[in-house]
Amino acid sequence: MASVHSNEDLEAKDMDSRSLSSSRNHSQGAPYIHKVGVPPKQNFFKEFSNTLKETFFSDDPLRPFKHQPKSRKFILGVQAIFPVFEWGRDYNLLKFRGDLIAGLTIASLCIPQDIGYAKLANLAPQYGLYSSFVPPLIYAIMGSSRDIAIGPVAVVSLLLGTLLQDEIDHVKNPDDYRRLAFTATFFAGITQATLGILRLGFLIDFLSHAAIVGFMGGAAITIALQQLKGFLGINNFTKKSDIVSVMQSVFRSAHHGWNWQTIIIGVSFLSFLLLAKYIGKKKKNLFWVPAIAPLISVILSTFFVYITHAEKDGVAIVRYIEKGINPPSVDEIFFTGHYLAKGFKIGVVAGMVALTEAIAIGRTFASMKDYQIDGNKEMVALGTMNIVGSMTSCYVATGSFSRSAVNYFAGCQTAVSNIVMSIVVFLTLQFITPLFKYTPNAILAAIIISAVINLIDFQAAILIWKIDKFDFVACLGAFFGVIFVSVEIGLLIAVSISFAKILLQVTRPRTAILGKIPGTNVYRNFQQYPEATKVPGVMIVRVDSAIYFSNSNYIKERILRWLVDEEEQLKEAYLPSIQFLIVEMSPVTDIDTSGIHALEELHRSLQKRDIQLVLANPGPLVIDKIHASHVSTLIGEDRIFLTVAEAVSSCSPKLVEEP
Repeated sequence: MASVHSNEDLEAKDMDSRSLSSSRNHSQGAPYIHKVGVPPKQNFFKEFSNTLKETFFSDDPLRPFKHQPKSRKFILGVQAIFPVFEWGRDYNLLKFRGDLIAGLTIASLCIPQDIGYAKLANLAPQYGLYSSFVPPLIYAIMGSSRDIAIGPVAVVSLLLGTLLQDEIDHVKNPDDYRRLAFTATFFAGITQATLGILRLGFLIDFLSHAAIVGFMGGAAITIALQQLKGFLGINNFTKKSDIVSVMQSVFRSAHHGWNWQTIIIGVSFLSFLLLAKYIGKKKKNLFWVPAIAPLISVILSTFFVYITHAEKDGVAIVRYIEKGINPPSVDEIFFTGHYLAKGFKIGVVAGMVALTEAIAIGRTFASMKDYQIDGNKEMVALGTMNIVGSMTSCYVATGSFSRSAVNYFAGCQTAVSNIVMSIVVFLTLQFITPLFKYTPNAILAAIIISAVINLIDFQAAILIWKIDKFDFVACLGAFFGVIFVSVEIGLLIAVSISFAKILLQVTRPRTAILGKIPGTNVYRNFQQYPEATKVPGVMIVRVDSAIYFSNSNYIKERILRWLVDEEEQLKEAYLPSIQFLIVEMSPVTDIDTSGIHALEELHRSLQKRDIQLVLANPGPLVIDKIHASHVSTLIGEDRIFLTVAEAVSSCSPKLVEEP
C-alpha cells in the first residue's frame, strides 16, 4: 500500500511541476496570467483503447446491456440483430392499416419498375420481380428504417449491367452472364455485411454529397438515353453508354430504324406519367396518383397492343415473363474459376454504391420523422438480404428513393409495408406474369425515364455552387464523367475528387493573421473583421488544423511567408519591426513528431531574425507532447500562454490597451 501511495504522490508532484512550469510569476499590481494546464499522463493501452472505441464504437452499442441480467441481455441481443422483435411488440391494427395502404401503393409502382430495371441490368424481366420479393422480407426483419422501400434501383441496375457486359456478352452467353450477376450480388452482400459487422460504416462518408449529386444526375441522363432504344423502337442500338455513342446510334437509325407506333405509345404515356407526377407534387394528398400511374400505363398499353396486335407492326413487346417464385441459385454462383475475381470486383463496387444510396435515403426519411437509424445495423441488414438474394435468383437490391418517398407519403408506419409489397409481388409472380406478354417495351422505357428525372437535382447543384466551389467541381466531374465516358469512370472521378478534397484540406490547412477587435481583448481574423487592429511589434498567426507530417512543413513555411510579407509592409511604412510571433493554437487538436520538429525549426528560424516564438492556448494533447519533447524548454516555459490576450499583454504590456 505504501508503494502505491508513493507512486501516486510522485505522479501528482510530476503533474503539478509540469503544470506549474507554464505558470507565470507576477508581482503585485501586475495582471494575473493563468497557467496552461497540462493533463495527467495516461496509460498507453487505456489511451489506445479509448481511441479505438471512439473510432469504431462511438455510438456505444453495448450501453443498453450494462447492469442487465443475462436473460435481458439475450433478449436485447436478439433485438439488436432483428429489430422486428423490438418494434413488433407495440404493433397494432392502426399501424397495420397504414402499412397495408403504403405496401399496396409501392407494389403498384415497383412491379412495372422492376421489369424495366431488369432490362437495364440486361437480365430477364422476372429477375427484377424476384429482387422485390425475397430481399424486402429479409430487410423487414433486420432493417432499422421504417420508411425504406427495398428493391432494384435504376442507378445500381445500370452500373451492374455495364460492368457485367464488359466481362460477358449477355446475348451470346446469357447463362454465364446471369451467373456472374448472382456472384456479384453475393459479394455485394458480403461487402455490405462486412462493413457493418466491422463497424466501418464511416468509409461510405468519404463519398461527398456533391459527388453523389453529380454522379446521380449523370447516371439519370445516361439511363434516360439508354431508354431511347425502347422509346423509339430502335433494333440496332449501341452497347456503349456514353452520350456521344448513344446519340450517334439514335440519329443513324432515324431514317429507317424508328417505329412511329412505338413513339406514339412512348410519348403518350410519358406525358401521362409526367402529368401524374406534377399532380402529386402540387397536391400532397394525391401522392397515390403518380404511384399508381405506372401500373395504369402498363395495363392500358398492354391492352392496346393486345387488341391492335401492334407487335406485328414492329412494336417491341416483353413477350414472356417466367411464372413462379424465385428458383434457388446457390449452385450458379461462381465460387471458383476465372469469373470469381471479376464477380468480387463488380460486387464490391455495386455494393458500395447501393449502400451509399440506401443509407442516404434512410437518414433522410429518419430525420423527417425524427428517429435514428443505426448505420452499421443497416449495412448488416442490406448485406444479409443481398447474400440471401444471390442464392434465390435476385440481383443487387437496395433502398429506392422514389418508392421510399411514396412509402412515406402513403403513411407507412413500419417495415411491414415491405412485407405487403413482397406479398403482392409474390402473387404477381404466381398468377399475373402471363398478362405482361403484350406489354410494349416503350412503356417500360417511359416509366424508367419518368422515374429517373427526379435524380437530376438542379437545386442541389445550385446550392453546392453557392456554398463551396470545390464541391461544385466534384459534382461536375462526376456528372461529366458518367455521361461522356461511362458509369464506372464517373464513379471513379467522384471518389477521386472527394479524396482529393480531403487531401487538400489536410495538406494545405488554412492559416490566418489575427488582430485585436477595438474595445475588447478578443483577437480575430482580419479578413472577417477589417476593423481589427495590429499590435505594434507583434504578429499573431492562427493555424486552423492539426499539425501532422502531411502539413507540418507547409505550416512552417506559410507562417514564415506571412512574417516576410508583414516585415516588408512594416519596413515600407517605417514602423517597428516584429519582435514576437504568437501562434494561436486553439484549433490545433493534435500534433505529431513531424509537427514538433516543425515547431523547433520555426523557433530556430525566428531566432536568426531576433524574433521570439510564443504559443497561445495549446490543447491537452498538444501541450502534453510539447512538454514530452522538451519543446517547452526550448521555446521557454514562460512563452506558453492560455489566451492570445495574455500573450500580447506579456509581450507588449505598454502597447496593449485594456478595454
